[in-house]
Amino acid sequence: MSGSGFHVHGPHDHEMEHAQQGHGGSHTNSIAMFTAVIATVGAIFSYMGGATQANAGLYKNNAAIKKTEASNQWNYYQAKSSKQNLSELGMELAPAGKKEFYEEAIKRYKTEKSEIKVAAEKLEAESKEWDHESDEQMHQHHRWAQATTALQVAIAMAAIALMTRRKWLEWGMYGMGVVGLGIGALALLHV
Repeated sequence: MSGSGFHVHGPHDHEMEHAQQGHGGSHTNSIAMFTAVIATVGAIFSYMGGATQANAGLYKNNAAIKKTEASNQWNYYQAKSSKQNLSELGMELAPAGKKEFYEEAIKRYKTEKSEIKVAAEKLEAESKEWDHESDEQMHQHHRWAQATTALQVAIAMAAIALMTRRKWLEWGMYGMGVVGLGIGALALLHV
């Protein structure tokens, strides 16, 4: 600007004035709004992805704990089987007066083994269920991660579309946004 009333400005200043007056600003505003909404949704998807990954780890840990408990029960079962076998051998080798003692021990070991077996099988079933839950959480985590990635690509395409003013990039960013939202919907529905 000069002191004699002439107004001189560069192309950037001219563009800024037009944007403030609404010339060409609606295009920029719609991309900016799209970016803000997609970034917000992407943040939510990212959180959900992290939460499902954490759950998968916890569930896998629970499965390992139940598997260890089942293994302990099977070891206990094996110990009772060994005692039962020794009692059976003792019954064969013992004098007649001691045979009744060994018969009672054999009955007791059989009863104890059946209870231990039920407990071990129950723990194995719980371990398998926790494994299944972990696998489902990991699948869901992958869906959330895919959705987040698609939304991040849409945001990058929005930035490039703003800089280049290429209409095909703008359509691409909207398309990628829809893909990301679709994958997020699949994650939400556990598909």
